[in-house]
Amino acid sequence: MKTAIQALIMASSFCQRIKRERVESHPLLKGDRSPVTIADYGSQAIINKLMKERFPNDPIVAEEDAEELKKAENLEILNQVTHYVNEFIPRVSSKEICSWIDWSTSSVKKRFWTLDPIDGTKGFLRGDQYAIALALIEEGEVQIGLLACPNLYVDKDQPDGKKGCLFFAMVGNGAFQMDMESGEKKSLSVSRIESPEGAIFTESVEPDHADHLIHKKVAKRLNVLSPPILMDSQAKYGIVARGEATVYIRVPSPSDPHYREKIWDHAAGALIAKEAGGKVTDILGRPLDFSCGLRLEKNRGILVTNGVLHETILKALENLVII
Repeated sequence: MKTAIQALIMASSFCQRIKRERVESHPLLKGDRSPVTIADYGSQAIINKLMKERFPNDPIVAEEDAEELKKAENLEILNQVTHYVNEFIPRVSSKEICSWIDWSTSSVKKRFWTLDPIDGTKGFLRGDQYAIALALIEEGEVQIGLLACPNLYVDKDQPDGKKGCLFFAMVGNGAFQMDMESGEKKSLSVSRIESPEGAIFTESVEPDHADHLIHKKVAKRLNVLSPPILMDSQAKYGIVARGEATVYIRVPSPSDPHYREKIWDHAAGALIAKEAGGKVTDILGRPLDFSCGLRLEKNRGILVTNGVLHETILKALENLVII
């Protein structure tokens, strides 16, 4: 856990440095038209390097690779990645950095780490929420989960206060939040709200990431009074874990109703929410199965609650979701 925490804190500092200096201008577009940035590449390089030094035999299943970065037309971006990584790990070449990025594999073993170097890249580009997510999976079960949220306020009651927190959990040991500046840690516990009217939902900012209309219908059925917290990335798991939100719901977007979630988008957050006392399933009530490769092939959508309201939310989803 210590190495993983150190790796995420260094990657967070790297990403924040990129934002402070307004380095990002034109992110590369991957095959699925999603953006990938200097920060994505540098974050993955740093974390892969530190984790491989400590756990040389563990595969890392990460979101990015260096294929686009190594193309001649992207030399300027590669040079920027190299420049900024050298501020954190001195005297390394572009070739070495690309090799660190490409230590990632798509082959899922009995034991492996899964990494999203920037979960919520669009949020990062807007200056909103994003997360750096790392999880250890063994035999299809998440054993360790960490989420670094550099832009998330540390105190849930002071959203305009100090930012920069890291959530982490280990199976059977509870969930914790650490102030990345001071190192102060505190244990986490989900909200104990029992009435749906008092629940606070959280959902993605981007409308194409989920079916916000279905979410609204669920809230209406339950007479939920508060508007949802719109937030990018797995930071949503963090705010459920610390009792700030009660329900995180993610019904697949109608533009892609058969979409299956990627493991690195949920592994770390799911464990953190569960270890804080919450419940995590898909929208049909099935546990998340991380043994099927790079995607949650046996699951549809995501539902995270404080546990108390889980069955109530599943009931409200009935007849709204076409299977």
